[in-house]
Amino acid sequence: MLLLLFARIASAQTVPLSPRIANYQIDVQLNTETKRLEGKETLVWENPSNDVIRELQFHLYLNAFRNDQSTFMRESGGQLRGDFIDRDNPESYGQIDILSIKTRAGPANAAENLTGNYRFFQPDDANADDRTVIRVPLSQPLAPGQRLTLDISFQAKLPQIFARTGYSRDFFLVAQWFPKIGVYEPAGTRYATVGQWNCHQFHAHSEFYADYGVYDVAITTPKNFRIGATGLLKSERQNRDGTKTLRWHAEDVVDFAWTASPDFEIFDDRWRHVAIRALMQPEHASQAQRHIEAAKTALAYFDKHVGRYPFSTLTIVDPPVWAMGAAGMEYPTFITAGTSWGMPATLRLPEQVTIHEFGHQYFMQLLATNEFEEAWMDEGFNQYYEGRIMDETYGPKSSIVDLFGYRVGNLELSRGFYVHLDFPAIAPSFNKVWQLPEDYYGELVYFKPATWMRTLDGLVGRPVMDEIMRTYFERWKFKHPNATNFISVVNEVVTKRHGNRFGPNMNWFFDQVLYGNQVCDYELHSVTSVRQGSGYQSGITVYRKGDAQLPVEVLVHFEDGKEQLLHWDGKARFHTFTVMQQTRVEWARIDPQQKIYIDINLNNNSFAVHPSRSPAAKYAAKLMFWVQNWMQWLVWLA
Repeated sequence: MLLLLFARIASAQTVPLSPRIANYQIDVQLNTETKRLEGKETLVWENPSNDVIRELQFHLYLNAFRNDQSTFMRESGGQLRGDFIDRDNPESYGQIDILSIKTRAGPANAAENLTGNYRFFQPDDANADDRTVIRVPLSQPLAPGQRLTLDISFQAKLPQIFARTGYSRDFFLVAQWFPKIGVYEPAGTRYATVGQWNCHQFHAHSEFYADYGVYDVAITTPKNFRIGATGLLKSERQNRDGTKTLRWHAEDVVDFAWTASPDFEIFDDRWRHVAIRALMQPEHASQAQRHIEAAKTALAYFDKHVGRYPFSTLTIVDPPVWAMGAAGMEYPTFITAGTSWGMPATLRLPEQVTIHEFGHQYFMQLLATNEFEEAWMDEGFNQYYEGRIMDETYGPKSSIVDLFGYRVGNLELSRGFYVHLDFPAIAPSFNKVWQLPEDYYGELVYFKPATWMRTLDGLVGRPVMDEIMRTYFERWKFKHPNATNFISVVNEVVTKRHGNRFGPNMNWFFDQVLYGNQVCDYELHSVTSVRQGSGYQSGITVYRKGDAQLPVEVLVHFEDGKEQLLHWDGKARFHTFTVMQQTRVEWARIDPQQKIYIDINLNNNSFAVHPSRSPAAKYAAKLMFWVQNWMQWLVWLA
């Protein structure tokens, strides 16, 4: 009854919001004893281009867990975010097999059996053992704008959860579980100069990229299991064999995921037009409202600063502690969080993870960026908004931790992960995920982009930054944007609001922080004051120690309490300001409003003529280092 109530209070979308290129009708049965899926899938796919399509390409993501030789397993070493596969247990592995694939007869084509025709291939590497992508040749090519209907029968064995999907005991998180067509990019889409398939192998750190469509999915499980899924529950049927079948419907989405467990406790709430459901473990039930309130906070913030959430549901899944490999993931209208028993209210990991995963609804789902090739456009943007929401809601210095006298803010935590790298200039963030340097994925995809986004915010001002993001979202939602599209919006809005204050465009900024690996470090080197007549001539010297060049402000404070704000383009290796005042300079500070958040060393940004001898700052910095490392471990666990 609770599930049906959830369905009734949420209404289906009727007006298409997206191109709806890939549309799925799936009937799947979950055998909770053998951990296997039996599925039948009907895919209606439309050629979005002016090209004649002679082959189709599909993802078979579950084959990443087929054995230790897949590209995913070779790259990851059989682990993700600190959770490892049990190599000694054959049941830990998973796979997917297509039993049959056939086309239906249409106006321009006859029915055809393609079952024996598909071939595994490896578009990204030379790993012949990888079976996560197939190509299916068509003997009857598909004309521009023509639709093709395929009937696919498949079987799958779910892996034991260590990387996003699978089972653990009687908890199931079923994601990337069906044969899923790749994206055909017509010329002019993202970087395509000619029509091409974009269908990458499943890599250790890569997430996903898919076209929009309508999903109608019937899920059969034992009747005592409680189900959550993408979209709307349309019906529930009790079967004579002790199972039940629930039919779910989702429109204008790029994926479909679901969960099943007999242990969920269900909590329902609303935010405006959105029905919110939290599926909680019994031992975490007392934290349900924390998750729900965090989701409401994120919904309201994105609605105000980016754009409207167009869907009528949001499901939050709380995995059990023994299935934390499924925590902290995002799918359309469906996210997984992560917590533990006894989580203090001032250790805000449930809130952080809920807010972060909800934010993906905008960049992963509504904009559908290519997470294989430009992961920073999802993770980095989302990390930036996580920081804004957390800091503005819970306090900029205590939004993550406010416990036993220790305080850590979200944006400063993100910045810390980047600036404390042993080699922050190791590589640009702009790259295919599997081509990034080993062990630098999080820093280059999440934390560095979040930090330069905050720097862009500081340079152009929050109202202009919000206009940039609202314009970008409204212009590019449901259209697969790329970096060039985003930068064009930045240039347009900044020029409109600031004229040529930053030059003819902001390309110089992105050439350094996105496409380049320049490191920003400005130092206030010295302050001198010399008596001249009735006043003092003071010199304030600033060094550019890094190779990044950003506009710099310097605040000078004089002994009589007066202050003067100085401006420098930041390009030369050093610059000395000369000022005349009635009194001497008492202290000076670079970037007093901390606009240049990407500066890797804030400790050298100020100079006092009579510095404090207190060692507190040194010890506070050491404490922050250890707190940040502790928090990084917790973040990756979630």
